[in-house]
Amino acid sequence: MKEKILLELKKHPGYISGEEISNRLQVSRTAIWKNINQLKEIGYVIDSQTKKGYKLLESPDNLLPQEIEDHLKTEFIGQNLKCFEQVDSTNLYAKRMAEDSFEDGTVIIAEEQLKGKGRIGRAWASPKEKGIWMTIMLKPKVSPTDAAKVTLLAACAACKAIEQTCEVYPKIKWPNDIVLNGKKLCGILTEMSAELDEIIYLIVGIGVNVNLDLQDFPQELQGVATSIKIEKGSPVSRRDLTAAIINHFESYYKVFTETGSIMSYIQEYKEKSAVLGKEVRVTSSTLQLTGTVVDISQEGQLLLKLEDGSIKEIISGEVSVRGLNGYI
Repeated sequence: MKEKILLELKKHPGYISGEEISNRLQVSRTAIWKNINQLKEIGYVIDSQTKKGYKLLESPDNLLPQEIEDHLKTEFIGQNLKCFEQVDSTNLYAKRMAEDSFEDGTVIIAEEQLKGKGRIGRAWASPKEKGIWMTIMLKPKVSPTDAAKVTLLAACAACKAIEQTCEVYPKIKWPNDIVLNGKKLCGILTEMSAELDEIIYLIVGIGVNVNLDLQDFPQELQGVATSIKIEKGSPVSRRDLTAAIINHFESYYKVFTETGSIMSYIQEYKEKSAVLGKEVRVTSSTLQLTGTVVDISQEGQLLLKLEDGSIKEIISGEVSVRGLNGYI
């Protein structure tokens, strides 16, 4: 109910009476008063005057549908927003939701995750109202073998949104991490359910460390993780950045699903690469290689030049890429 009342307040730059809101929403004046107080408790500054009614004076940086929708320019991604105060993780919520039918392009957003995770089962710190923790739910008509390419386009979209909205310039650590000044800023976790030649659903989890302070990170991560606020020196709007990521994601995604190719953005991905030309260590449960990254293929594979001069193609999956002397 408070979301509907907020929408009515946002529609009126001046005062709107409790009676008018009551008539519009078919709820009691008492319910309106209670929900106005709830909005005040979460940071909205609302002036209340007996003869005039209510006026919205200031909005906090909350990730509510009404705050994000005003900034979306998409056709379908994000047109169905589900925003929560707290979930175990947005990817886990999306998986449960995907067991039934869901609207293509649905976006799940949480102010806090209790069990946020990254690739290879790593935990992801997701403190309340400090970052962007969201999952985009998709039904792409592409081969399951092409699903990993969506991670690359998501990285491009997030990078571009961060640049334009926050005026900082991150890089992409293949395949799914976004780094700033050598530390992890954003992670992308793409998961799917598929049959032999058909994707049933694809979910793209995007976690961005926006306004975290150093103490918000576990001690073991403080040397390798960072936030936009830490690097920029001031907080930024999570609402604006969330909308920008969704807008750019749809732009890249539409081209990809129409062409089945990543050629339209692979050059941009390379230009933003944090690993091209660098010596790295690639490890997995069955693999450990050291070499120089010489290219990223048109299929999104990492091309690693080994000490003997041979070129090894690395497919994204349960692999970890690290610099020889640090995170990157």
